[in-house]
Amino acid sequence: MQEVILEAKRPVAKYWKELFKAKELLGFFTLRDVLVRYKQATLGVAWALFRPLITMAIFTLIFGKLANFPSEGVAYPLFALAGMVPWLFFSGAMTETTTCLLNNPALLTRIYFPRMVLPLSQILVQGVDFGISFVLLLTLTPFLGSFSFSTLGWLPLYFLILFILTTGWGLILSSLTVKWRDVRFIVPFFVQLGMYASPVGYGSFMIPEKWLWLYYLNPLAGVIEGFRYALFGVKAPFLFGATLMAFCISLTSLYVGTQVFRRVERDFGDLI
Repeated sequence: MQEVILEAKRPVAKYWKELFKAKELLGFFTLRDVLVRYKQATLGVAWALFRPLITMAIFTLIFGKLANFPSEGVAYPLFALAGMVPWLFFSGAMTETTTCLLNNPALLTRIYFPRMVLPLSQILVQGVDFGISFVLLLTLTPFLGSFSFSTLGWLPLYFLILFILTTGWGLILSSLTVKWRDVRFIVPFFVQLGMYASPVGYGSFMIPEKWLWLYYLNPLAGVIEGFRYALFGVKAPFLFGATLMAFCISLTSLYVGTQVFRRVERDFGDLI
């Protein structure tokens, strides 16, 4: 039998190492939540296709046709979908991780396992939807436009930044919700607001240049514009500066999220 030693203040590296050892448990929780998510849905995983498709159609009608927003030479449906794919992943993960600890009180109070597995499994579940949406984007692109093969190499960097940012904020929100239950009611409001504060249906080139530094403090702005640049070669103003800012903010979010989660984790049994 493997001996488990619980330490009150584990170094961050040891904390993540412990989580890595629990990767099979993380896979189990992820698979469980994916199956539960679509088990009783008539259309199953097809809902992961309909959501971005319907949103893309609405954005195309309102912003592409009626408001006539520019899309820098890219077909507006592709322009909008490229912004929605990372945004839907982030917003979905924020919504699900907020309540994931509260939804599993028996697990948190009866047995020991790395608690971080729960929010991370929810992020990976959203990753399944992300993958389906991304395949949809790849499938539609040849019919509505074309890829910029010279910039596709940037795509893994923006995937990485998005995942780090989502993980950091997922840890922050999941742990804070255990301590302050009002957080779960506040998050959906800010998620909705965040879609319009991020360049999902429009481009950063519509923001006055003097305000771009403030706008790019939203790391998702740099990530979304990075996706468009990697896929279609659409380069937003000061994109590389925005990318660096998004990367730094994402790493900071991950560090803060880990520290907050560790601090609150000691009281999970009492707070739940």
